[in-house]
Amino acid sequence: MEFDWDDGNRDKCRKHGLTVAEIEYALSHGARTAPDVAHSAAEQRFIAIGRTSAGRPVFLAYCWRGAKLRPVNARYMHAREVVRYEQAFGTETDE
Repeated sequence: MEFDWDDGNRDKCRKHGLTVAEIEYALSHGARTAPDVAHSAAEQRFIAIGRTSAGRPVFLAYCWRGAKLRPVNARYMHAREVVRYEQAFGTETDE
C-alpha cells in the first residue's frame, strides 16, 4: 500500500500525537473502514478504526488520491470510544 504524504496532512496528523509510522501501520493492518458521507463533498472520504503496532486504538480519516492512500486526520481514540469499539469488535482487530 502506498501513502500520499505532504507537510499539510503530516502536520495535521502529528498534532494529535501520532507518527507517520503509526498511521501507516494502523491503516495497513486490519483497520475497519466505512465511508465518511458527511465529509465527502469534494472527494470521497473514509473513516477507519485501527490499532498502532503497540495496540493503541486510533481513529483515522483518509481518501484515495489515484492509487495512493492519503491520510487526512488521525487521533488516538477517547476512552469511551474504546469501550464501544471493544464491545462491538472485541479487544483486537483482525490482522
